[in-house]
Amino acid sequence: MNFALLMLLLLVVTGGVWLLDRFHLRASRPADQREPWWVEYSKSFFPVILVVFLLRSFLVEPFKIPSGSMIPTLLVGDFILVNKYTYGVRLPVVNLKVLDVHQPQRGEVMVFRYPENPSLDYIKRVIGVPGDRVAYINKQLSINGQPMTMTPGSDYPFADAGLNYAATKEYREDLSGHQHSILINPDQLSVQLGQVKQFPHREDCEYNDQGFVCTVPQGHYFMMGDNRDSSSDSRYWGFVPERNIVGRAFMIWWNFSELGRIGRMIK
Repeated sequence: MNFALLMLLLLVVTGGVWLLDRFHLRASRPADQREPWWVEYSKSFFPVILVVFLLRSFLVEPFKIPSGSMIPTLLVGDFILVNKYTYGVRLPVVNLKVLDVHQPQRGEVMVFRYPENPSLDYIKRVIGVPGDRVAYINKQLSINGQPMTMTPGSDYPFADAGLNYAATKEYREDLSGHQHSILINPDQLSVQLGQVKQFPHREDCEYNDQGFVCTVPQGHYFMMGDNRDSSSDSRYWGFVPERNIVGRAFMIWWNFSELGRIGRMIK
């Protein structure tokens, strides 16, 4: 369900009832007669819906992390806040940008509409910006021919989808000056070639058994999950158009299982 569209419809309905009562119904109603229930409810809910709609559309919007593709940065069950104006002011529902603010930068965690099904919201890390040549060969990420520094950390075992045990290792990756943690499973290939789809601008990518090289087209971004070997991302379904951007994830505001994560900033 498109929540923004639902909120807009509720806003129009309750606002329309409020205006109808303000300029027509109230004048024809006896002074001692109570407002109809549907007028009373609409007038009560209209300001609340208006505030929520404006906040979610132009300031911040909450999301829940449904999968482990961004472990260890984000865990399943994290509730996060997304800044809606960092990448420009957009009209709600149609997602049309009306004011530029900043462009997405490498290393930032971004929420966007899944290119194959824009009704779904995805969250990944920005790896390549327009014009970048992104290479991921034998688990080594390079941007424009420059290998990104990876500092090995400790083992990071976890239960992935289906409760299968995943023996991964944590690394500290420096992505053009933006440091963050990633997970690597040494038993997995850099890309599962059988899962690569035919996507727009597919001709800008080259795949082989060791990995891939892609040139990011103008107006698009290349996204990858921090849990590199358990992430469905741009390696498989392609680039994210600028029009699909929702906002930048910046804070974890709740987690029922790990209260210590509350208030943690997303790096």
